[in-house]
Amino acid sequence: MKALILGFVVIITAVLAALPSGLGWKDDVLAFLRGSLPVAAVFISLILIFVGIADIKDRAAAKKEKMQKDDS
Repeated sequence: MKALILGFVVIITAVLAALPSGLGWKDDVLAFLRGSLPVAAVFISLILIFVGIADIKDRAAAKKEKMQKDDS
């Protein structure tokens, strides 16, 4: 329960710090987001590629298993 409350407090503090009327970190937050978006896109793309490869392998294995089952 303490972790949940602390999590909400930290999120609210971070949002208030990023607001123009807060600590004035708006420009820094936007610069960070601009810089981190391409990196996040690369990581997400890599994850999607790995998931796609795993899906292809699973389908091939299922097809092979089905063919072996049909031969029996």
